[in-house]
Amino acid sequence: MIAKLFWLCVGSIGYAYAGYPVLLTLLTRLKPKPTSYPSATPSITLLIAAHNEEAVIAQKLENSLALDYPRQQLQIIVAADGSSDHTADIVRHYVDRGIELSFSPPRRGKMAAINRAMQQARGEVVVFSDANNMYAVDTLRELVAPFADPSVGAATGAKSILRGDGVLGESEGLYWKYEAFIKKQETLLGSCTGVAGEILALRRHLFESPPDHVINDDFYMAMRVSKRGYRVVYVPQARSYERVSLSAQDEMTRRARIVAGRYQAIALAGDLLPVQRPLLVWQVVSHKFLRPLVPLAMLGALVTNLLSLGQAASKTGSAMLSLTPPVNWIVFIGQLLFYGAAWLGNQLEDKNHKLAKVLYLPTFLVNSNLAALTGLYRFLSGGQATAWQRVNRRAESAPAIPKTTHKNGTGHHPEDSKISAYL
Repeated sequence: MIAKLFWLCVGSIGYAYAGYPVLLTLLTRLKPKPTSYPSATPSITLLIAAHNEEAVIAQKLENSLALDYPRQQLQIIVAADGSSDHTADIVRHYVDRGIELSFSPPRRGKMAAINRAMQQARGEVVVFSDANNMYAVDTLRELVAPFADPSVGAATGAKSILRGDGVLGESEGLYWKYEAFIKKQETLLGSCTGVAGEILALRRHLFESPPDHVINDDFYMAMRVSKRGYRVVYVPQARSYERVSLSAQDEMTRRARIVAGRYQAIALAGDLLPVQRPLLVWQVVSHKFLRPLVPLAMLGALVTNLLSLGQAASKTGSAMLSLTPPVNWIVFIGQLLFYGAAWLGNQLEDKNHKLAKVLYLPTFLVNSNLAALTGLYRFLSGGQATAWQRVNRRAESAPAIPKTTHKNGTGHHPEDSKISAYL
């Protein structure tokens, strides 16, 4: 029984991180290659949610005004949720350049600010963005191109973590490359399950305001679009740039909130899962619902491995399957080395030591799953507030983005070497 539980835990971890992406890749090979979308420029409302973002809001607005999209087709609204700094005052300086402000002094949360701003929205497509992320010049054109297909209800772009922020930035960049790969494969099957709230577009008539208690509003909105029979697609050419969190602890705080929302989404599965589309249900469960359970499987693998150390060597059958000596000891030492590497990686992260780069994968995995346990506790205890908590970034100013988005002869952007998360 101990061995079965151990291999069940190990198998679930392997499926969540590797098995599902592999199966996706195999299934996409059975699908015909997608055709390109015809050129389209629907009217857009770019809705920027901001709370106490005086350090970056001016750069965000300059970035938004410089986007390559017909100005008469683009409405820009800033939803300044209860900002107590000069965010609203800075936005008012841009009113004569066509920027609109939706502001109410009391802080009621991000969705309250978005709901208020949506009353001003006029675009056929609404693009949700944050104040601390910058778009490439052609991002809007690329992001809304899929809406030429009437079956598409929402689209999300690529989240890119800029290089230069040490080991934490490298690990975050690697994670988003991994997520981008999965979303690309899911889209090839018809619809993706993960969206980035800072670069999310959807048809305005499909907008459903999440209930006040919902934590991950972007995931909720995307799933409601899917439940209504529309596709949600990933557009890798539409790119958003941002800096990594100030520290590993800040990143864990951010992730804990996200994972608390994932547990909440599991509890709301009846309202979110598009049961009429079984393939998509499998994708959601595999990608979004199993991942938050990985830390429990990791704990299960460690506990069952410890219990197995008292077992005698197997006289019949496979020592591997029965988890008896010497296999149980080899596996236990392997787990100790893995967690030890993560601990050492955390000690070296702030020092930007070269060895930390070698250790950033186990460090990232352990930190992410510790954050998931924190998120589980917050969800069960009701301690996770729905109002978002601003996490400090590596730079107080907005990130610099590539100056051009023109492609060279190889089909890649000249600045791609500076970007750690790009697919």
